[in-house]
Amino acid sequence: MLFNDVMIESVEYVLGPHQVTSTDIEEQISETLARLGVRPGMLESLSGIRERRFWDLGTMPSEVATLAARKAIEIAGIDPHEIGCLVNTSIMKDYIEPSVASLVHGNLKLSPSCINYDVGNACLGFVNGILNIGLMIESKVIKYGLVVAGEAGREIVEATLERLQGSDVTKQELMTHLATLTLGEGAVAMVLSHKDVTRTGHKVNGAVNLSATEHNRLCVAKPNFMKANPGKLMVAGVKLITKTWELATKTLERWSDEQIDLYTPHQVSSHNTNAVVKAIGATKSKFKLTFPTLGNTGPAGLPTALAMANEDGQLESGDHVCLLGIGSGLNCTLMSVDW
Repeated sequence: MLFNDVMIESVEYVLGPHQVTSTDIEEQISETLARLGVRPGMLESLSGIRERRFWDLGTMPSEVATLAARKAIEIAGIDPHEIGCLVNTSIMKDYIEPSVASLVHGNLKLSPSCINYDVGNACLGFVNGILNIGLMIESKVIKYGLVVAGEAGREIVEATLERLQGSDVTKQELMTHLATLTLGEGAVAMVLSHKDVTRTGHKVNGAVNLSATEHNRLCVAKPNFMKANPGKLMVAGVKLITKTWELATKTLERWSDEQIDLYTPHQVSSHNTNAVVKAIGATKSKFKLTFPTLGNTGPAGLPTALAMANEDGQLESGDHVCLLGIGSGLNCTLMSVDW
């Protein structure tokens, strides 16, 4: 999928006010860890996550997605009524219905003619949202589009901690729920535009996508329950990313580590990152990593890394950026952006 006319006007993020360390998490299940003979510091050692951010309990995804959207619209300097489509990509939902997109649309008081809907694809959702908006911009259906993700899933972490405090919890159950304890919360939004109205020149060149849905039950979640097989998930995910990388070299221009200046990956853990770097032959220092201090923020992780790289001065005009995403299911997208 190649684009000629799709531009990024802004990408902005918002973080929760509460910093919770992996040590804080472990202390809540210390009796279980001691009983199972698990050494202190296990969570940070296995994941590389020192801390994560949380919202106040009860915060809704639409609330924080709205905050990020307002920042992105302000930085883009556009009239909100010119936004032709809003796509929400949050894993977490306020309700089963209506859509989170409709709630954010209402909060922002966007035009009644602005299309709005949710896209759900686990941690890959935000990149899918960019593709959705990009297709509409490329075909000149809209001039501006907005993609948001507001991850507010502290309840699932709290429910898991309560479950792991049980006196009958086994080491296998602990490992099954380990991925849940890496979760963090955050929100991010991106304004995209047609090149005829851009103020930035940040161009989305295109993307490639592959799936491996034979692995669709390696990570499953409900509103208050999540379980995963981290080992099998990493192996299957790395194989899929490798195949997707090979496809990208045949489809996207300037697709090699030497020609890519920065990677903004989905943020999972240090082990996953190292495995991906090795598999595709990438330079690790080019990876913008946020998980050590933010944890796994789902679909918000990748675009937040892009926003932080821009904020930190790690991006210069003309830099070639690889947006590298993978989501439970499994699905993978590699996207090329010229900053």
